[in-house]
Amino acid sequence: MRKNIWTGLAYTSTVSLFVCALASSRSSTQKSGHAFPERDMVHYRNTNASVGYVGSGACQQCHPEIYKEFKLTEMGRSMSVPDEQNQVQAVHGVISVHQPKTNIYYQAYRKGTDFYQSEYQLDKGGEVIFRKDYKIDWVIGAGANGFGGIVRRGKFLFEAPLSYYTQANIWNLSPGYEFAEYGFNRSIPEDCIVCHSGQPQLTRNVDGEYKVPPFKELAIGCENCHGPGGLHVGERRRAAPLNGDVDSSIVNPAKLPGWLADNLCMSCHQGADVRALMPGKKFTDFRPGTPLSQIFAIFAVPFRRDNPPRDPLLQQFVQMSLSECYFKSGGQLHCISCHDPHIEPLAKEAPALFREKCLKCHTTKSCTLPQKARVETTPPDNCIECHMPKQNLRDISHSSLTNHRIPARPNEPFPERAFSMTTPGLPDLIYLNAAPGTKQKPVPTLTLFRAYGQLMGTHPEYRQKYESRLDDLAKEKIQNPSVFSALGQRELEEHTIQAGGEAARYFAQAIQAGSTNPYDFELLATLQAKAGKVQDAIATVQHGLDLNPYSPRLYRVLTSFYVSIENYDAAMIILKKELELYPEDSNTRKIIEEIEQPSK
Repeated sequence: MRKNIWTGLAYTSTVSLFVCALASSRSSTQKSGHAFPERDMVHYRNTNASVGYVGSGACQQCHPEIYKEFKLTEMGRSMSVPDEQNQVQAVHGVISVHQPKTNIYYQAYRKGTDFYQSEYQLDKGGEVIFRKDYKIDWVIGAGANGFGGIVRRGKFLFEAPLSYYTQANIWNLSPGYEFAEYGFNRSIPEDCIVCHSGQPQLTRNVDGEYKVPPFKELAIGCENCHGPGGLHVGERRRAAPLNGDVDSSIVNPAKLPGWLADNLCMSCHQGADVRALMPGKKFTDFRPGTPLSQIFAIFAVPFRRDNPPRDPLLQQFVQMSLSECYFKSGGQLHCISCHDPHIEPLAKEAPALFREKCLKCHTTKSCTLPQKARVETTPPDNCIECHMPKQNLRDISHSSLTNHRIPARPNEPFPERAFSMTTPGLPDLIYLNAAPGTKQKPVPTLTLFRAYGQLMGTHPEYRQKYESRLDDLAKEKIQNPSVFSALGQRELEEHTIQAGGEAARYFAQAIQAGSTNPYDFELLATLQAKAGKVQDAIATVQHGLDLNPYSPRLYRVLTSFYVSIENYDAAMIILKKELELYPEDSNTRKIIEEIEQPSK
């Protein structure tokens, strides 16, 4: 009986195309009303990769008032330990949330100033099947819309399943958890953490793995916008003379060309449909004062009149660029035209402050609303209430963000230029962070490949572009793990013995080139096992688990291989290890219980 249970664990591998990719622009000029005057720029010396970070505490010594004000802003409070900003005060008693799809319960509760979340499941009689509690190591989010938690498991960081939503004053599933069951297993990737923290310390190219400590600075700090301060602090401490009117040892965003200043904000406040890294770059490589396009490209699927962009989430720059204010300013309206990153006005102060900003270009007669109606609002003459209203987010429940399109009237349609933002060199995507007014270099093929690969899951019309870019990279013999992996997956679609051998070769090359993707190890091992090389398959999966100790699929694959060679003791060890890491896995629990029950 037990052998039959083990045999029933035969594992069938699935091929899933999930490789990242992006879109191409041949030499083209961005349609924009302003140029990018590189020749007039100050060359900031701290943009050099050799200049080190010193932390905001070093800035505080000479700029105490600015530091104090900034720490009160949402950026300055973007991440903290649970008791630092008193977010745990939103936890009253024990908060419980039920996930009916999986019949899992989640709880949030406090022990003194410590903050915990847990998951558990009950049987039909109300008895606890399992329960696991996790201490929340960091709070992510300043609380304007809400905040969530981050759990540390070894060297890996994971999102907690419950978040607090400020506007609704409720606890509920974290964003994205309504679509999939992640539990405490949703890793925190680089492209996410760079916009929520000051100085994250990631390790190799393993998703969610961090050094110890994971952060040199928790919240967004001075150097996120001014660049690394090592050179500046050193020169100021020894009173080095300045060369020129601008201190070139530290980036001053107010002295940058408007486009480069906007790049600072776009790095986190402009998401669009896809972000694709340039070859050899990481998201943490971006340095203020340099074009964002040197690190990654931001692309949007062209807007359609029957389906214009609707959600303001991470769309602040493109919304602003489609406003009449931006257009009629000749592109001279920028993020810092209205926002001082060092100061965040209180809710009662914001209307008057931003009205003053509006009146730098407009007059009181610009408003067509009758004076009586304007003064009857609370507060009176509130420009932003009408022209920059809060808009509910489609993808994050109970949350809203400001509409930066600055419409003259409610439900104002998008301007016609919104539907002609592509270029002859890139007719199928909008390249949002291409430098305006300059002749664009061709986007690297690898970047295009990454972008199209990300897009084709929701936009199958990009599949052909993806395949074409993959062919180009194969001809160029690009030594990139994701390229080898994609070639291997394509070979597997042929469903022939010869294709299986070629696919195995590609997956092996992907791993040799530095891949840490669990799917590459899974697919190579599956092909090795089919070829009768089970011991090689076991070694491959174990290698993958050494890099990805929190990959449930690799545990299941390894179990199936031990079953295939009738090493049931080893298989049971792996099953129990998986259940220890993933107690919510009811299938694994059932299998273990059936195997361990006394024979009848």
